[in-house]
Amino acid sequence: MAAAAYSISLTELSLHRHQDRRRSALAGPRLATVRCCSKGQVAVATSRSGVADPSPVFTSLKSFAPATVANLGPGFDFLGCAVDGVGDYVTASVEASVRPGTVAISAISGGAGASKLSRDPLWNCAGIAAIEVMRMLAVRSVGVSLHLHKGLPLGSGLGSSAASAAAAAVAVNELFGGHLSLSELVLACLVSEAKVSGYHADNVGPAIMGGFVLIRSYDPLEIIRLDFPAGRELFFVLVSPDFEAPTKKMRAALPAGVNMKDHIFNSSQAAALVAAVVQGDVKIIGAALSSDIIVEPKRAPLIPGMVGVKKAALEAGAFGCTISGAGPTAVAVINDEEKGKLIGDRMVEAFLSEGGLSASMTVTRLDRVGARVISSSAN
Repeated sequence: MAAAAYSISLTELSLHRHQDRRRSALAGPRLATVRCCSKGQVAVATSRSGVADPSPVFTSLKSFAPATVANLGPGFDFLGCAVDGVGDYVTASVEASVRPGTVAISAISGGAGASKLSRDPLWNCAGIAAIEVMRMLAVRSVGVSLHLHKGLPLGSGLGSSAASAAAAAVAVNELFGGHLSLSELVLACLVSEAKVSGYHADNVGPAIMGGFVLIRSYDPLEIIRLDFPAGRELFFVLVSPDFEAPTKKMRAALPAGVNMKDHIFNSSQAAALVAAVVQGDVKIIGAALSSDIIVEPKRAPLIPGMVGVKKAALEAGAFGCTISGAGPTAVAVINDEEKGKLIGDRMVEAFLSEGGLSASMTVTRLDRVGARVISSSAN
């Protein structure tokens, strides 16, 4: 089965609604490109809809963006996927008390760590992405208020910052009629990522697009969506310890150079993983995901118990296990949900016995949709 590549180009035709664009994208393969000027600097064109300062079509709406698993072992900074059921929520509302053309964050709620987040939209992932969407739409007549609800813990390795950005970008775009393309939404989120955790699209790509994505190039940016076959069972066992691993700190642990032998090996594993995704071969996905010999060996010792957790997952029958993103969440893959729960229990036990950390576990599927609106109030 050939890989399906989907367009997220600044030159693609803008469709009228975010959901309609997504259904169109899933209908058939297209080549996808998003371009940027240079690392950390995003070039954004005016929306192809030609609409400037659009009127809001809703007074308020609520969006959801899923958690993401970046790297997937050997795919450091160029592979990622979205996972179902866990993520962040943003409610965007037209608010008379907010200065026209600007964004305010009225509230931040959620679990542990949410109180640490700034309500200054210039220093908040959701706020930065929302501001960029407002700029791309040239909104000047009304102001927008955001309520961010964090369903993901900070520094979890599950794309927390990307989920906030993606939920905000989709919410604000839809508030004004959904004029922006998927490409522009990804670019808006990348402005946020560049500011808070580094210029990388392996979280925001799948958070917006859903499914598995491959970042073929960063300059110019090109994202290819990889279709995992419908009807095949794939479960992610996510085990998150009570430990924070900030992305910038974990990036500092990376090796300065890589020898040719390790480069060849990791490249072959990443290629095998991509082939396994489009073929629906969960066992090979797991084997490749477990085989990173460049990044994981440097990061695993910084997460108490991680080495033992991976061993426990594999001994319990997981097809593969690695660090999700920068960590500390460990992710294992399997093709049976009940077996996934047993694997998760062993991983939780290992975090406690090997690392002295309590941990929570969830077993979830691939999120094939990405960020979406879940409720709205008509204007």
